[in-house]
Amino acid sequence: QVQLVESGGGLVQSGGSLRLSCAASGRTFRSYAMGWFRQAPGNEREFVAAISWSGGSTYYADSVKGRFTISRDNAKNTVTLQMNSLKPEDTALYYCAAKLTGGSSWYAIRDEYDYWGQGTQVTVSS
Repeated sequence: QVQLVESGGGLVQSGGSLRLSCAASGRTFRSYAMGWFRQAPGNEREFVAAISWSGGSTYYADSVKGRFTISRDNAKNTVTLQMNSLKPEDTALYYCAAKLTGGSSWYAIRDEYDYWGQGTQVTVSS
């Protein structure tokens, strides 16, 4: 089992940047593919970015491609989401998620993930 704790959210102006981090407990972090999702009020939780267990493969939602970068450090049990050129429509509660996997894939479907953090709020003002 793994526990996930997100940090780094906050209030930023349009065009600004934020760096979200997700710290994972446990000694088997490298057994998990990781993802970031977000949920705005009244909306369903949507996929943002995903990374394979090795970090060698990543995937992004079209809405954030070219602006967000997902990375991981298996030695530190962390996954990071660097968010640049933020827009008001990026405002949401951002969640880190983990999926136990024996393969080298990323995963973009919410229901495929096994564990979730509590979320960190990102607010982008216009």
